[in-house]
Amino acid sequence: MPNRRDPTATARTGARTIHDLPAGLEQLPWELPRVFLGLDGGGATHEGAGTWILPVPYQATTSWGSGTRRGPRAIIDASRYVELYDHELDRDPSAGGVYTFPALELARGDAARAMAELEDACTRVLDAAAERRVIMIGGEHSVSSPAILAHARRLPERLAVLQFDAHLDLRATLDGSPFSHACAMGRVIDQVDLVTVGARGISAEEWQVARDRDNVHIITDNEMAQGDDWADRAVDALGESVYITFDVDYFDPSLVPSTGTPEPGGGFWHPTLSLLRRVFAERRVVGVDVVEHAPIPGLAAPDFLVARLIYKMIGYWSESGLRR
Repeated sequence: MPNRRDPTATARTGARTIHDLPAGLEQLPWELPRVFLGLDGGGATHEGAGTWILPVPYQATTSWGSGTRRGPRAIIDASRYVELYDHELDRDPSAGGVYTFPALELARGDAARAMAELEDACTRVLDAAAERRVIMIGGEHSVSSPAILAHARRLPERLAVLQFDAHLDLRATLDGSPFSHACAMGRVIDQVDLVTVGARGISAEEWQVARDRDNVHIITDNEMAQGDDWADRAVDALGESVYITFDVDYFDPSLVPSTGTPEPGGGFWHPTLSLLRRVFAERRVVGVDVVEHAPIPGLAAPDFLVARLIYKMIGYWSESGLRR
């Protein structure tokens, strides 16, 4: 049974709904909305929610496996079955409200135009959000660059980007395009500081870029496997204001095989959550995206894992706000 926002409901009926239904039809047994967590009522409206979810099912430059355009919908569908109570935090983070935008439909066949459209959209969403938390769900990793730049231009201080990724995405171009998913961080490193965790599929070109720059810090999965200080080094390398971009191919493919370029090795659930909770507690996170999930028909576990990951970050992010 999907989540219910009304704990007293004995069936699917309920007076509250985010849909504008004809008068007298509110009590019919409608399914809960196909929005993140399946939330209904005032907490699922843009006015009443402390977190906004922005789906961007953009796919244009994937190199191998495809399907990232279906990622946001699969994650949102799976999220309707996530338990709302978080035993680690001993509370229900959804009580702060979560609003889900309709998916952004970017220009097709013109990557430069699509990225310009997205940067404009992100800027407008952030202007409207005020102090709300905004999480973008992709789509391929190219969508992260416009979001990062929109955040960086709003800050008086330099933005630090914490990238969870199997790849560095520091190429200048791929297949003749600077807007490829493999160039996502290459398009922003002149404007931000970059800390990448979990990297293991690295080109010689990208490795040289990382070596030549003082503002790029890499923690490979080899380093993660060989010691316990990698999380300390990741946090220490971050500035005060942090944007988190989470490519799900960061995870070991035994956890998330549903991505376009899976790499052996990578991160696991609990060490990842431990690092995330520290970052939200010790730094000021200004934005988050989760990208590159390409759902596999009939395999629901990765969809659910990514939905749970997003909900954990909502919990950690709202927890940091409660302390400050």
